[in-house]
Amino acid sequence: MLQKPESGVLPVPLVEGEMDGSHDGETQALTVSQEEAPSPLLKESPEEDLDAVKEEGAAEPALTPKGARALAAKTLARRRACRRLDRTVAELVQFLLVKDKKKSPITRSEMVKYVIGDLKDLFPEIIARAAEHLRYVFGFELKQLDRKHHTYILMNKLKPPEDKEEDLGGDGPRLGLLMMILGLIYMKGNSAREAQVWEMLRRLGVRPSKYHFLFGYPKRLIMEDFVQLRYLNYRRVPHTNPPECEFSWGPRSNLETSKMKVLGFVAKLHKKEPQHWPVLYREALADEADRARAEASIRPRARARANARAGNHRW
Repeated sequence: MLQKPESGVLPVPLVEGEMDGSHDGETQALTVSQEEAPSPLLKESPEEDLDAVKEEGAAEPALTPKGARALAAKTLARRRACRRLDRTVAELVQFLLVKDKKKSPITRSEMVKYVIGDLKDLFPEIIARAAEHLRYVFGFELKQLDRKHHTYILMNKLKPPEDKEEDLGGDGPRLGLLMMILGLIYMKGNSAREAQVWEMLRRLGVRPSKYHFLFGYPKRLIMEDFVQLRYLNYRRVPHTNPPECEFSWGPRSNLETSKMKVLGFVAKLHKKEPQHWPVLYREALADEADRARAEASIRPRARARANARAGNHRW
């Protein structure tokens, strides 16, 4: 089982300057929904981004070669900016988790100095997205202590309120990581290649084979705990060369959670409703119906066995 480590390492400073003064959107950023908050679950590959460039170009059939190059350059710059923003969010999450070990308030100036740097004008968006990942993935709530001095603290939420009835094997960070993996598997068609899982962790700022102060060694946690405890299945994909392996839901995950609950978890990360993915939503509804029928068929047999035991006891 996961044991809590004793120390962490602060990120290397990016810039020397700090940001002073107030920001009107800072407090609202922790509570107001962001219209587009990319999640590691639904990140698209560079190839898919290039396809988007082609589609944009296809919308302009009379585009000149010079115009096409300008469009491609603009799209590439936008993609790089998005990747940098995603990386900064992941780095801020790790910075906040490390700082929380000292149980001292975290200031905005520290975040800007050590992590955000010249993206300080995007502070409200960055901290809002970091707060979402802290809440749903790691089980922490980011709270602003003092608006005047811009100080924050992390509050440990052992389990998401909507999942109190579930076990899923552990504490907030552990539960969040497992739910992220289950969500990725479901979004990928009920199985996810091993490389996709490791890539998702990297986008969260967690290196699979490197020690993490919340998870220990994440790859070991997944392979030795989640797989051996039957939360995940792990198998080789047939007819792959070089050999590839994939993860799917294990029997224990099917018992302790459901597709609808995991889809709801994913939807919260994306600020969407589960119906935003109609195919997955219909599949989750069918799964709920199957579970209800199975439970209904078990009840009469359980009552019959109880009555039989009661009758034997009377004799």
